[in-house]
Amino acid sequence: MTSTAAPQTPVRAGTRAAYTIVDSDIHPHALARDILPRLSAQHQRRWEMFGSRVPGPPEIYPRVRNAGFRLDSWPEGGFPGSDLQTMREQLLDEFDIDHGILIPLQGHSWGVEEPEYAAALCHALNDWLVEEWLDQEPRLRSSIAVSIETPEYAAEEIRRRAGDPRFSQVLLSTGGESSFGRRRYWPIYAAAAEAGLPIAAHTGGLEQHRGAGWPSFYLEEHVWNGNTMAALVMSMLCEGVFTEFPSLQVVCVEGGIAWAGPLMWALDEAWGQLREDVPHLRKPPSEYIREHIWFTTQPIEEPDDPAQLETALRHIGMSDRIMFASDYPHWDFDSPRLAPRLLPASIREPVMGVNACRLYGLPERNMPERNTEVSR
Repeated sequence: MTSTAAPQTPVRAGTRAAYTIVDSDIHPHALARDILPRLSAQHQRRWEMFGSRVPGPPEIYPRVRNAGFRLDSWPEGGFPGSDLQTMREQLLDEFDIDHGILIPLQGHSWGVEEPEYAAALCHALNDWLVEEWLDQEPRLRSSIAVSIETPEYAAEEIRRRAGDPRFSQVLLSTGGESSFGRRRYWPIYAAAAEAGLPIAAHTGGLEQHRGAGWPSFYLEEHVWNGNTMAALVMSMLCEGVFTEFPSLQVVCVEGGIAWAGPLMWALDEAWGQLREDVPHLRKPPSEYIREHIWFTTQPIEEPDDPAQLETALRHIGMSDRIMFASDYPHWDFDSPRLAPRLLPASIREPVMGVNACRLYGLPERNMPERNTEVSR
């Protein structure tokens, strides 16, 4: 649901949607001046001397134009996502959004650094989110950035932040040193399940392109995201994450949706013949997926005939687990005003906000905040 990046006419009184709007994918970006004062002298020195192990997406090949951001999202002297007021004006206020979920993508690269350094960077990033975003804007919630490749430190950070209800989930990527179902990562899932927090698996991370090789073009890179997300779901499923942590919920962010139906068909058919290979899966794989997996809309598949998307969603049977996402401030930002038009009318209101309120325990419009149990 790609929309224009140009500024839009502000919402006028009486023109806003009658339903709750939750944006489940907003990207803040911390500048060096935000992070360095929050690091020890030792880690400041490491930052200045060695930088980051993994460059951010705008810095790697295949590069995207304008670093992958909306042309109008660059604040003076900053970087897209670095200025709260710009985000307020272009997103929260422009579309009168009830709640927004922050996903700091720097956690993908900082979380794979040398263990102590990674933990310090993620801790500083979370402190910055609290002090400069959550304390300043009550409509926002955030993901917890964790040292992904050092799960014991990640678990410590999750437990440290779990008491702050403004942290709504734990950030994971789709690219790690190993497949994320492997037991080395289970301390992260144990801490998240203990805290009652979902895992948000966002496209990105260590882009090693295993198996298929490195892409030559951004078109390959961009469209491949659904495949990496499907691989993550299969890894978690087959390695037994969902049987070990039966309450754990996983949100697939920015990886498409339509692939889920054929994947569930294939898994169920093969599982019927290969149950002895995965004895811990005591029911069809599709049932685990429907009980544990959520999706965000950006970038949802856009066939020329919208009826085809409706058919795909009907086959998947998980419309109560799809949540709206704008992907602000990226180039393929989806407007909350235009996005619902592609969705079947019967699911627009749940997708635009109600489903996210249920997962994250957020209040719907004109309703008090409450603790809501996710339907399993």
